[in-house]
Amino acid sequence: MPLTEVDIEGEVLDWFRSAWDPDLSLLEWRICLLESGWAVPSWTTEWFGKGMPHWVDRVAHTAIRRAGGVTLPLGAGASLAAPTLYEHGSDDLKRRVLGAALTGEHTWCQLFSEPGAGSDLAGLKATATLDGDTWVVNGQKVWNTSAHHADLAILVARTDWEVVKHQGITYFVLDMRQAGVEVRPIEQMNHRSSFNEVFMTDAEIPTANVVGEIGGGWVVARATLAHERRYAGERAVSLRADARGRVIDEFRLEYAEYNKTYEWYPQRMGRPDLLVERARAGGVIDDPVLRDDMMRLWAFEKAAAWTAERARANQALGRPPGSEGSIGKLATSEVARRCNELHGRIASAAAMLDRSDDPVHEIVAEILVSTPAQSIAGGTDEIQHNIIGESILGLPKEPAADRGMPFREVGRL
Repeated sequence: MPLTEVDIEGEVLDWFRSAWDPDLSLLEWRICLLESGWAVPSWTTEWFGKGMPHWVDRVAHTAIRRAGGVTLPLGAGASLAAPTLYEHGSDDLKRRVLGAALTGEHTWCQLFSEPGAGSDLAGLKATATLDGDTWVVNGQKVWNTSAHHADLAILVARTDWEVVKHQGITYFVLDMRQAGVEVRPIEQMNHRSSFNEVFMTDAEIPTANVVGEIGGGWVVARATLAHERRYAGERAVSLRADARGRVIDEFRLEYAEYNKTYEWYPQRMGRPDLLVERARAGGVIDDPVLRDDMMRLWAFEKAAAWTAERARANQALGRPPGSEGSIGKLATSEVARRCNELHGRIASAAAMLDRSDDPVHEIVAEILVSTPAQSIAGGTDEIQHNIIGESILGLPKEPAADRGMPFREVGRL
């Protein structure tokens, strides 16, 4: 008989009740979880798993949290680096870094985007040059969350200028604690500093830290981006109210530190939940045009939620990520834009006050300067349109003057 969610939940809870010790440290508990195979049950038994279907991961983690425990750490280590390395890393590299990524012993960041290569990631110009058995890296990355406290990074850099841009990229694991790496925070127009820029000057990477093939980094990077879309909505973790113990205390501290980066993200998404309340408070709830526009927004948001549910259902069935991620990304951008416009209409001139006796006015002001980021972060709307056009609608690829051209020649166009 095929496995059911009830079967899995019962098996997980039997193990949890026998293994749970709230007086362990968070690291000790996660090591126990990893050794049990329930941290990533869809992975092979050789690499911390049980060889089960992909949907078992979700069921196992949910059961453990409902029972009063905690699972994997949030952040780039467990959600981006670990699954990418599991799929593409050498056995040696996986033995060295995979376990610590899943337990949170090492923290990670992602070094992909550059000032001149954000949406066109394949146009990156940070270089990695082989010197004996060491790659020497020079260049700049930007929009790097958590880089200021990361131990390790997943990095893409150019290793060959004589081939087309997608073929000259290699994927690495970089030690962020070395002298050749400088991290600077970026101050945003909403007065937050959630991101960093990273400068690498003769930073060194051993050849054993190459992920995949030399020159094959584009394939590996796309795998990471697929995982990024998959985990984008999984930043909220609920604990049982009665959960107690050292494990829980340390997890709450870890969770609070992680969420500092994302405190303004609800404002970035437009805060549709505040619209009706603010319309009532502003005395404009009976404005027929405003009411019509709010209902249009509600209907659009509901349709987008159904698309997200389809994506989650496909994930639970173990299917590879499809273009639902791009559709969902466009939908969240559209919701943010519509909310921005509606909040501005409701608050009128008060929307410009970032200091006010009414704290909600401050929230609205932050919404207005934060929502533009929704159309940029994680792949611009223009890029998502291209993906949908080519992958779903079968439209021809966007014309590119540099197609088929060695990357060294691109700068001369």
